[in-house]
Amino acid sequence: MPSKNPFKRLAGETAIYGLSSIVGKLLNWLLLPLYVRIFSPEEYGIVTNLYAYVAFLLVLLTYGMETGFFRFSQKTGDAPRVFSTAMTSVLSTSLLFLFVIWAFLPSVSKGIGYEGNETYVLILGIIVAIDAFSSIPFARLRQQSRPLRFAFIKLTGIGINIGLNLFILVLCRSLFNSGSNGFLAQLYNPEIGLGYIFYVNLASSIITLILLMPGIIGQKMMFDKKLLQQMLRYSLPLLVVGFAGQINQNLDKIILPYLISDNVNSMAETGIYGANYKLAILMTMFIQAFRYAFEPFFFSKNEDSTDSKKLYADIMNYFIIFGLLIFMGVMFYMDIVKLFLEERYFEGLKVVPIILMANFFLGIFYNLSLWYKLKDLTHYGAWLALMGSIITISINLAFVPKFGYLASAWAAFVCYLAMVIVSYLLGQKHYPVPYNLKKSALYTGVALILFFISEYNCIENIAIKLLVNSVLLAVFVAVVFYKEKDVLKRLIHKRS
Repeated sequence: MPSKNPFKRLAGETAIYGLSSIVGKLLNWLLLPLYVRIFSPEEYGIVTNLYAYVAFLLVLLTYGMETGFFRFSQKTGDAPRVFSTAMTSVLSTSLLFLFVIWAFLPSVSKGIGYEGNETYVLILGIIVAIDAFSSIPFARLRQQSRPLRFAFIKLTGIGINIGLNLFILVLCRSLFNSGSNGFLAQLYNPEIGLGYIFYVNLASSIITLILLMPGIIGQKMMFDKKLLQQMLRYSLPLLVVGFAGQINQNLDKIILPYLISDNVNSMAETGIYGANYKLAILMTMFIQAFRYAFEPFFFSKNEDSTDSKKLYADIMNYFIIFGLLIFMGVMFYMDIVKLFLEERYFEGLKVVPIILMANFFLGIFYNLSLWYKLKDLTHYGAWLALMGSIITISINLAFVPKFGYLASAWAAFVCYLAMVIVSYLLGQKHYPVPYNLKKSALYTGVALILFFISEYNCIENIAIKLLVNSVLLAVFVAVVFYKEKDVLKRLIHKRS
């Protein structure tokens, strides 16, 4: 029998989705030490730059249909028809995109600065088309509350990606460099080099799609043109939200090579920034896993009940607690975390706390965004994201030429903080939720004070420093337990 305790249900599904997103992507993130040791900052800058384009294109080709699928499955009560309509729409647009990339490949490659590297662009175009289409079957698994199946497929794709990277870039490359003439050594071609990252990603995406096919094949096609029009009216503003969100998250990695002073290697600076940006992966993946579980969760509740609103406020409180724990966990043990990079990338470590806090506020914004989704006011989400984009673009254009990628990090922080403030004010007007601002401010303030104590304690011995930081982390946990002890006791003893 399913658990009646909503906290247990949400926590359980978040944990399972976290297996595929946090743990899975964390395993994928472990490729970072491999890449930064094989490829120069300039080469890694190319990877950072191209995958920023991929992020934009995925948002463009899914155009909010995942959330539209959740909303209209709940609204119409006819999930199979909604799934068939959404899947047909996304498949059609993905195939059209792929045809355009193929037909205009030289022009597209030249337009984004990769003339002569058309193969990279074509491979990434295929990856984007496959992943965009796969997003709808994945959304259906979430809508059906099948996190184990979701996690299995995601982890398998990630495992393929990691395994092939290690096989080619470690085993085959090592044999080739040792002068071996064996079969495995011949599988590695140094002229492809960086391209292996993209080929492996393509293989991973194809296998993931194959694993999703049993849930697609045999489905009765029930394309509904009128339903699609309704879904598009709901979802297209979310495309603006998503696209603007990618401006806030990834535009810096695209425009850095154009804005950084000519006196430095701009692509190398982009690579250093991109590698250090990835050290914030724990926060990013926590947010992603939480969103996977939270979005279908809040659509399943009675949106106007007092209990639901109180529940949303409690969820926000615990999201903030866990987000701050991740922030402190990464920063307090940075002497260990930074070992994932090579020393030539260390100069970018200064952006890590800024990016972590920026993503923390992004997670809060995602929590707050339930008000415009539940009230079908998605155009507000579009305006909020556009506001953030204006902030991001303005700060990058104004300050990157002088301060480099540090300005990009601060742009993300200011952007998400502003979006949180405005979204909260609008949300309290249209869908008031009793968030506990005093408690949130207390936890954030305590975490920041402990962080500054850690940063400026002048302890040089790493072992002692880590011990002191562990004590600081324990202080935060003690404060949280003291403030939440009554609620925690009720949750622990509450029967399903």
